[in-house]
Amino acid sequence: MTIREATPDDVPAILRLVRELAIYEKEPDAVQATEEHFRMALFPVSGTPTTFAHVAEVDGEVVGMAIWYLTFSTWTGVNGIWLEDLFVEPAHRGSGLGRELLATLARTCVERGYQRLEWWVLDWNEPSIGFYRSLGAVPQDEWTVFRMDGDALSTLGG
Repeated sequence: MTIREATPDDVPAILRLVRELAIYEKEPDAVQATEEHFRMALFPVSGTPTTFAHVAEVDGEVVGMAIWYLTFSTWTGVNGIWLEDLFVEPAHRGSGLGRELLATLARTCVERGYQRLEWWVLDWNEPSIGFYRSLGAVPQDEWTVFRMDGDALSTLGG
């Protein structure tokens, strides 16, 4: 197995895994992203990427991914990593790929002086919660996630 930074050739596999994740999270019709969206975010023609990805390969096939971006903490004064999505195909779970994807991001934090690696997980996803806890991750239960989109976003921004 190999963990590596994603390349433009990985975009179709990344989108496939995102769709598989949506099915796992009981939102099979929620994915609106296209390959072009991922190309623009991960591999822009000009400027710097806003999003990054690592993939897990087994026998040359992409079977897992970690998609992430930089955050900034006003309290620590340094960047961190927000893990947007971590997914490993069911047939490869338990093989260490998920742990290695997270370890890769943790090493990136350590090497760059980032102080936080953060993500969220659905409350019902007990297998993932148990996995994250086994690695030493601590839930931040005192925070409530807010989201604004659709009409509310257009009304406030328009």
